[in-house]
Amino acid sequence: MSYLIIIRGPLGVGKTTIAKKLAVKLKGEYFSVDKILGKYKLGYDAEGGNISQKSFLKTNKILAPEARKFLDKNIPVIFDGNFYWQSHINDLVNKLGVKHYIFTLHASLETCIKRDEDRDKTYGVDAAKAVYKRSVELDRGTVINTMSSEESVLKEIISFL
Repeated sequence: MSYLIIIRGPLGVGKTTIAKKLAVKLKGEYFSVDKILGKYKLGYDAEGGNISQKSFLKTNKILAPEARKFLDKNIPVIFDGNFYWQSHINDLVNKLGVKHYIFTLHASLETCIKRDEDRDKTYGVDAAKAVYKRSVELDRGTVINTMSSEESVLKEIISFL
């Protein structure tokens, strides 16, 4: 049986790290919403101080057909993104129409800022604060604290599948 996993949360919470490792463990396919935003220059349309819903819905139009190819082969797909618009989540789930799991990763704002500072491509304190505020306003799915080890976070997520 194929299924969709959405890993969401604020900037610097560990979404990409966890999603990529989860894809390996599950022999699934990993998709990055941020990569599509960048590749197609969709991150410049703002709404309420954040990337617009319209931009995120465009990423779904691009990614859903690609994800469908794997789902049709019973390969799980794992999406990684902020997913701070309810419409973005609903649209993706509706487009793919398969069993889905949503995991909201949590860490303190200070931890997210520090993790952002430690990466190669940093977004900065203001971006981290803005995305954090927007992301934590929408707790969707199962909340997972990422202050423990990556292995613990992965085990906790897998326990729900």
